[in-house]
Amino acid sequence: MNRNYQSFKKQARELTELRSILSTLTWDQETMIPTLGSSIRAGQLSTLAAVCHKRLTSPEMKEALEQLSEEPTLSLWQQTSVKEMQRQYDKAVKIPETLISELAKTTSLAYQAWVTARNDSNFSTFFPWLKKVVELKREEARCLQSSESLYEALLDEYEPKVTEFELDTLFESIRPKLSALLDRIQSSKQIPENSLAGDFPIHQQKIFGEKILTAMGFKWDAGRLDSSPHPFCTGLSPLDVRITTRYDEQDFSSSLFGIIHEGGHALYEQGLDLEHYGLPACEAISLGIHESQSRLWENQVARSRPFWEYWLPHLQKYFPQQLQGISLENFMHAINKVKASFIRVEADEITYGLHIILRYEIEKMLIGGDLEVEDIENVWNQKTHEYLGITPSCPSEGVLQDTHWSQGLIGYFPTYLLGTVYASQIFHSAQESIPELSEHIRAGRLYPLKEWLQKKIHQHGKTLSASELIQEISDETLTNQYFLNYLENKFSEIYDLKL
Repeated sequence: MNRNYQSFKKQARELTELRSILSTLTWDQETMIPTLGSSIRAGQLSTLAAVCHKRLTSPEMKEALEQLSEEPTLSLWQQTSVKEMQRQYDKAVKIPETLISELAKTTSLAYQAWVTARNDSNFSTFFPWLKKVVELKREEARCLQSSESLYEALLDEYEPKVTEFELDTLFESIRPKLSALLDRIQSSKQIPENSLAGDFPIHQQKIFGEKILTAMGFKWDAGRLDSSPHPFCTGLSPLDVRITTRYDEQDFSSSLFGIIHEGGHALYEQGLDLEHYGLPACEAISLGIHESQSRLWENQVARSRPFWEYWLPHLQKYFPQQLQGISLENFMHAINKVKASFIRVEADEITYGLHIILRYEIEKMLIGGDLEVEDIENVWNQKTHEYLGITPSCPSEGVLQDTHWSQGLIGYFPTYLLGTVYASQIFHSAQESIPELSEHIRAGRLYPLKEWLQKKIHQHGKTLSASELIQEISDETLTNQYFLNYLENKFSEIYDLKL
């Protein structure tokens, strides 16, 4: 092997391992850390973030990248790793180490403040922390800015090469269609309010959720399921992937669909090519593609009739009294009911997109300086009323419901809707490639879909860009038509709408 590449590979592997340790500390902070440990943890995260930054921007890394920039003998994986590390290096050298350290410390403390504020539904206690986070993210964006859009500099961290203009164009084409479909549904004959109400012990919810994860192909010897204030997935390596959900004893669907959603993320992380672990190429293509996997499993699969033709009898065995006598038809209506609601992670498939557009617009204004943190709660409530026709009665069902801003994840939200659009196009291709896919799902066989996704998406790492991946899978560029057609067909049938 090329000696220069060997040096680069060693540095890349060490950096990956340091970042994995950083992620482990963050996972622990969100799941198991004692309350009083938070202040010390903030310092640990700050120190380790600075160490990672030093490694990435070191003279040794610079030299290795320069020596390999024109190396003709590298394989595709090697070329991709060098290019991706160069991209990370070019961004990192623009950001002062002091800012990296301050961001890590501040977001760690801000997360703990958010947990308390959300539990108390008191925005004023979180406000000073959010203000500081936004100030630091604006500073980071100014360091990275390469276009007229300041927000775009942060977006690139999650969805490389996608521009604000492209997202605006996509979302502006989707929003009126979602609103129109929502209006038609609200004017139609409504289905029962909630036929799934009852007392659902958390222990039983967990067992059933684990059963679904196993059927999806989740490797328990390479992963685990825990609970946290906000569901998430952390991939420490393909052999250590951790997901969380949150439980509600009155609503089993909250934890179940959270488990399936995060399980989709987990399958992506477990499906990365272990042979190349430690290289920058052995990572997910983008957050949008990552979200496509979670949204596909959550919606196209787990909210479909074939899925529940198999799984509803199993669910009824775990909750015989609570779900006694419920028909498949009523169950499908209940889990697909469309109704404007406050909580994004529990929103139906139509209003979910409006939730994301709302957050995307607020983020852009925050970073661009068109909105200050002092006014964010009012703007949030106004936009919620404008887009969904409802107004939050308290911060916990409004501006405090998501953890992302406390952790500095500004630029992340649009990838949820982008990923949802990706998911529809990918699932359409899966159906064409596996003609018997519905029958597999109806029989409880989820593994064929998992294998197809691993072959077509997961194992490629970053060797394809998001646009190249979509083109290769579907023989066309990204379009919103598969997403819109999916919603139109599905909910026209459920609500008996005229096409």
